[in-house]
Amino acid sequence: MFDQSPYECCLEWGERGAREAAERGDIVVIVDVLSFSSTVVTALHYGAVVYPHPKDDGLRAFADRHGADIIIGRAEAARAGNPTLSPVTFGPAHAGRRFVLCSLNGAVCARIGSVAPALLVGCLLNASAAAREADRLRAASGANVTVVACGEKWEAPRPGENGLRPAVEDYLGAGAILSALGGSRSPEAEVCVGAFRHAEARIAPLVTDCGSGRELAGKGCADDVRHCARLDVYATVPVLDRERFVVAASRGR
Repeated sequence: MFDQSPYECCLEWGERGAREAAERGDIVVIVDVLSFSSTVVTALHYGAVVYPHPKDDGLRAFADRHGADIIIGRAEAARAGNPTLSPVTFGPAHAGRRFVLCSLNGAVCARIGSVAPALLVGCLLNASAAAREADRLRAASGANVTVVACGEKWEAPRPGENGLRPAVEDYLGAGAILSALGGSRSPEAEVCVGAFRHAEARIAPLVTDCGSGRELAGKGCADDVRHCARLDVYATVPVLDRERFVVAASRGR
């Protein structure tokens, strides 16, 4: 059986990885650099309230129950002057406002991993802070930590093909967090840390020029890519508290 549980710090990929980690009882850190994790971190930095939710038939009822606005597509929201999955659309004016944030990767992995004893959101922007909070929770609970690189989805996979597309930006974001964690690392986590340390001095150009970065820039969102490619800009660590993300220090209040 594939299992990293002898180690205190582990790496998994995608939805299955989030489920496996949560069912093991691990502390889960969701990493979706472009853009779910970076958007959640930025939004909470400015005081917004974010509820993750898959894009499904229950979305409208969920938003209505929480009195929250649904974050819609970038182009449509931009025309309306509302924030989007783009992190740079959030600012001080959104403090205290409630938003439901959907994405094909990060929001889905967060929902799947929500049964974990603690679920955090990490990215390049808050890598060191996310690691400190995960270490604090690990010391308090004795649980292992699994960092989940969400990856992307292939468009129109053929029958029998896996839809997960590993994403270098998520691997580097996961490596940044794992490199700052205490505790023993699985071989999978150790190799991920090695990739980050090799790339650390060139993080911004690598994320900008990787496939996901070029794809997003080609859609007119180059500012998003530049924002998400920065390392340790924020000390904000989102943690899932029932159905919404709160800043780690305020969990349970």
